[in-house]
Amino acid sequence: MRFQFLAIASSMAIAVVSVPKATAQIPLLPQLLPSPNSVSNDANNRLVTGWIYLDGRRLFQIAASRSNFPERSEDIQKKLEKIARNYFQSPAKTPVKVDIREVNQLPVIYVNDQYLMTVTSEDAGLREVDISTSANQVKESLQEDLQQAKQERQTQFLIDQGKIAAGIGLTMIVMSWGVYSWQRRSKNDAVYSLASQPPRGPLNSPISSAAAQPITTQLNQQQHRHIQEAKRRLFQLTQAGIWGGGSFFILGLFPYTRPFQVGILTAAQFPLRLGVVFLGTYVAIRLIYALIDRFTTTLISSGALLTPESSERLQLRVSTFSGVTKSIATGICVGVGFLLALVALGIDIVPLLAGASLVGVAVSLASQNLIKDAINGFLIILEDQYALGDVINVGNVGGLVENLNLRMTQVRDSEGRLITIPNGEIKVVANLSSRWSRADLTIPIAYQADIEKALKLIEGIGFKMDKDPQWERQILETPQVLGIDQFGDRGLIIRVWIKTQPLKQWDVAREFRRRLKVALDEAGISISVPQQAVWVNDEQLLNFQGNGNGKAN
Repeated sequence: MRFQFLAIASSMAIAVVSVPKATAQIPLLPQLLPSPNSVSNDANNRLVTGWIYLDGRRLFQIAASRSNFPERSEDIQKKLEKIARNYFQSPAKTPVKVDIREVNQLPVIYVNDQYLMTVTSEDAGLREVDISTSANQVKESLQEDLQQAKQERQTQFLIDQGKIAAGIGLTMIVMSWGVYSWQRRSKNDAVYSLASQPPRGPLNSPISSAAAQPITTQLNQQQHRHIQEAKRRLFQLTQAGIWGGGSFFILGLFPYTRPFQVGILTAAQFPLRLGVVFLGTYVAIRLIYALIDRFTTTLISSGALLTPESSERLQLRVSTFSGVTKSIATGICVGVGFLLALVALGIDIVPLLAGASLVGVAVSLASQNLIKDAINGFLIILEDQYALGDVINVGNVGGLVENLNLRMTQVRDSEGRLITIPNGEIKVVANLSSRWSRADLTIPIAYQADIEKALKLIEGIGFKMDKDPQWERQILETPQVLGIDQFGDRGLIIRVWIKTQPLKQWDVAREFRRRLKVALDEAGISISVPQQAVWVNDEQLLNFQGNGNGKAN
């Protein structure tokens, strides 16, 4: 609404500027745009058409063969400019004299008794009239436009156009300042709104899950950044449109600067189109990113993804879903932007699309593995087999998932190696951090130790650690002492299970071992080491010793 108000105010400002009563004129953009040359279908006699200009305005069209057109167009243009200069130097009220004389049964146009051009049948064919009527139309155009061009060079006209230019310049400044102020106000309001409003759940109630709040906050911040980036680009485009459009409009007010309009349009036509396509694609990508973050935030806030065991898992799933969806959206937007760029360059994309479809079929047949990888990657993401940040084992390799897309999965193992696995090769995967993890501990106790005392000690350490504020959030359930798991060469093996948050089993296990070692030392219970007992028969040992001394009984 504010921008519309600024636009209305600018139009009112232009209207109230002192406008000349009869002679001041504001050029229309369609009259300045150069039309592309047209070529006939006859390969042996191709005709090229083009416009003759005066002060950047179109006067009339001419036609000639492709080889003769540049020379004829340049010759007529130079003669017209010479005739116009001579006419502009004459007294103010001197009328322009345009005559049509017949030479070799063709109408020839003279302006102030100076030869300009010969009207040909090809020129008449452009207007679909006879050659005589075509010559009269050229004559009328010359008389009107030359008189107008001379009138525009009068001092009063230039003063009046200067007033209009000043009004447009003032309007440009006001509109630019208004857009800049609106941009700053919008940015400040967005920052204040994001900082002051907590994540909300259904019916505008705060989210009850503490784990979901950091996720929604992060998504809201990402959404805010994308929207602000899109707004910033749009504001830049608006500022460029205000100053560029206003300057371009001012150039068309004066006959001396109006030819620059044609030059600017000719030189900047395609770059401007490509720039608009590029900026539009970029803004569209940013807005789609914001919509994806908004959709994910709404889904989380609704509680559809929250279960008693999924709050910690939610961050991983959101990161994976958001990253893959944004990459797909980026690919689609870039493809559409590329096609629009081709259209902006005047390239017919229908044959290109038909050829691309055939190439796509051929590529799909030759790249079945890629299609297999994409399908399997989609199922991995849809079924939440694993996500970014999970620790997985695939075959004989495993590690932390650092990158996941439709084609491949990249994991970082314990030695720091980055392992790339095509999704189509993943048949069986072990996820070590899906929803919850478990620390599986085996504790060797010497056979001579009091086993009941050791079991109670281990159970007590687990209970205290579960109540410790530093570890109670990472431990989901009270540690379970399963008892004596086996008799080993190291002693009695006691097994303990500790259910933890995902990826926290190693931290919890290390702390549990540390506390257990301290407690066992204080209780005088030793942790056994590998040992072996050898039993020897006494009678056989004595006989062996007697034989070794060489003495027989």
